[in-house]
Amino acid sequence: MPRFEGRDLTCLRSTRVVFAGLDFAVDTGAALVLVGPNGSGKSSLLRLMAGLSRPFAGQFLWDGAAIADEPDVHRARLRYVGHLDAVKPALSVLENLTAWAALDGGADPRGRALAALERFALDHLADVPGRYLSAGQKRRLNLSRLALAAAPLWLLDEPTTALDRASVARLAAEIRRHRASGGMVVLSTHTDLDLEAPAVLDVSDFAVQPAPGEVLL
Repeated sequence: MPRFEGRDLTCLRSTRVVFAGLDFAVDTGAALVLVGPNGSGKSSLLRLMAGLSRPFAGQFLWDGAAIADEPDVHRARLRYVGHLDAVKPALSVLENLTAWAALDGGADPRGRALAALERFALDHLADVPGRYLSAGQKRRLNLSRLALAAAPLWLLDEPTTALDRASVARLAAEIRRHRASGGMVVLSTHTDLDLEAPAVLDVSDFAVQPAPGEVLL
């Protein structure tokens, strides 16, 4: 069974060391919740996990193999939902999701998009242009990408932002479904998602504190 891990990771943002010596491991069916104050590096760590940026030091491993050796293979095995809602305002809800579904080259992107919209209770908005969606609806549209095709690793950066209670519960159910099928989830959130036995990683535990008078570069 695959394991996703990071070893001795250092993150550099501009000239500042955000964290150093960070280790984590996520096994099949597990969830890892990232916590820590704003600026501690939760979003930076998720971007590193997704391959959107590279660690200053350390490495990521998938089932013992270095991810850096095959970055495209790693990107194909994950779904990343960040802070920004990449909704094209001129396209309808269904057109937005169908376009995303077509990117993976799978069959019947429109059919998969319709099914994903139903899972996130957006099917009644299928023909509504993106410009008319509320913040919560845009967030649900972005999260519906998770249901387009199977991917073992979900990386979710504050996924509950702008969601109402019903939508938070729906997301929690999707995460349970994903884990039950052997998927992994790493997420940051300030909302109780009712996750079963998640591991917790406080990113601030790996913050680098400069000595008096020292400037970290």
